[in-house]
Amino acid sequence: MDSFLINTIKEAGTIALDYFDQLAEIKIKKKGDRDLVTVADVKVESFIRKKLLGKYPKHSFYGEESGIQEGSASRWIVDPIDGTHSFVRGQYYWSISIALEIEHELQMGAVYAPRLNDLYFAKKGEGAFKNDSKIVTSNVDQLREAMVSTGFACLRSNLEKNNLERFSRIAENTMGQRRFGSAAMDLCMVADGQVDAFWEQHLNLYDIAAGVLIVKEAGGSITDFTGEKIINPEAVLATNSKLLDEILAYM
Repeated sequence: MDSFLINTIKEAGTIALDYFDQLAEIKIKKKGDRDLVTVADVKVESFIRKKLLGKYPKHSFYGEESGIQEGSASRWIVDPIDGTHSFVRGQYYWSISIALEIEHELQMGAVYAPRLNDLYFAKKGEGAFKNDSKIVTSNVDQLREAMVSTGFACLRSNLEKNNLERFSRIAENTMGQRRFGSAAMDLCMVADGQVDAFWEQHLNLYDIAAGVLIVKEAGGSITDFTGEKIINPEAVLATNSKLLDEILAYM
């Protein structure tokens, strides 16, 4: 199954790149006031869905564009293009995310950034990898020396309780801040030690499922904003574990 998932996500990446290389010609629609969807999102998810369910027809499927198909305790969770806003502007930080959940436990996850040619993969209990090399989270243990990343999906949804005040509190106590535009990639960069922590609110399970497993298998922690060790797309905090208690004080 490992090689099947890796081959599937790479093939999906080739499809996405074909659209990325002809951005001027693809159709871009709005799902909301500030939420975009392209023909690439739909076509990539359709390919992934057909490939996965063709191999495992009894599995359930949860995709950003096609919604939830129930029927089995084994479920594929898919975001065909995480970072559509970056994608349509010709930026490189967008990714494809696929996770396998069995009996409500994440068992396998892959995140692929086609334009960067970076593939992240994890299987429960077997560690996390980037392009076949094992990865671990950083050793930074003080927030003032940390590089952190975040996002603002909450602003696109016009939430009254958004991430701006939290960002200001944390930012002034860190060494650097980044905003990449793909939650799946943000999580992988925590796993890889490129950043030391990531948080965001008002996401969806398909945004984070694969990345959450990759962080955990790289030695990091996943909690909500109170420190509860749960997977909560509405309030997800990923750290290298060493910064968890300190950053929680500013959440």
